[in-house]
Amino acid sequence: QVQPVESGGGLVQAGGSLRLSCVASGSAFSVNVMGWFRQAPAKQREFVAHIGSGGGSIYAASVRGRFTISRDNAKNTVYLQMNSLKPEDTAVYYCRQLGPSLGSWGQGTQVTVSS
Repeated sequence: QVQPVESGGGLVQAGGSLRLSCVASGSAFSVNVMGWFRQAPAKQREFVAHIGSGGGSIYAASVRGRFTISRDNAKNTVYLQMNSLKPEDTAVYYCRQLGPSLGSWGQGTQVTVSS
């Protein structure tokens, strides 16, 4: 399986915004369920959000109302718009195909939120 490629991370002050991008391969991207996850230092990787083929989305409680997941099927890309960032959002962010089959993890993109 080809790894997705995440980008858009960086250093931002608390209250700021970032938009992450994930480019995935495959001609069937439009039917795939895609998800974002994150892993903070010394913590387990956790679910952030996912988006279905029809655009329906689900969010973790910790990011609901601040983060928005979206997709552009013409570009095989899924986005994560992150607003009102908090220091506890600091983590490496990963995307992954969740359906109809489970895809590979990408290398991730680092997000650091300073207080």
